[in-house]
Amino acid sequence: MAALKDLVEFQLQSAKSLSLLLEKEKEAITQRISKSIEAIAHEKITLITQLQTTDERIQRHPDVKNLTDDPDLKPYVDEIRSVIHDCQQANDVNGEALKNAQLSFNKLNNLMKQSQGKLGMTYNSDGQTQNVSTLGTNVKA
Repeated sequence: MAALKDLVEFQLQSAKSLSLLLEKEKEAITQRISKSIEAIAHEKITLITQLQTTDERIQRHPDVKNLTDDPDLKPYVDEIRSVIHDCQQANDVNGEALKNAQLSFNKLNNLMKQSQGKLGMTYNSDGQTQNVSTLGTNVKA
């Protein structure tokens, strides 16, 4: 079984990597680079899975009680908690920014559709506008 200190150090490294990745995601969102956002999302999932797996390994470790007692390990644990807390906040901010970007896109998309011609514009079941070119012209008496 891996040494507890090695697992904790790896966990800290993974948390810091996630923090850096969230900064990249923030930049990609602000610059609206969709390919980067998608790639970062995949990397983020991989890192989160890695963090969860390492956390499970730490929990199963026979010396897990030493995490709070050992003066060598406690600073690592405190830093991991701090970095993860910061990651959660950054992820919430990024999520809100993505949501706002999506709303802006939908508004712009609706404006573009309206400018194409209001006569054939209707709303679909999702509340999005759509142009119907045959509005009222297919009626046969």
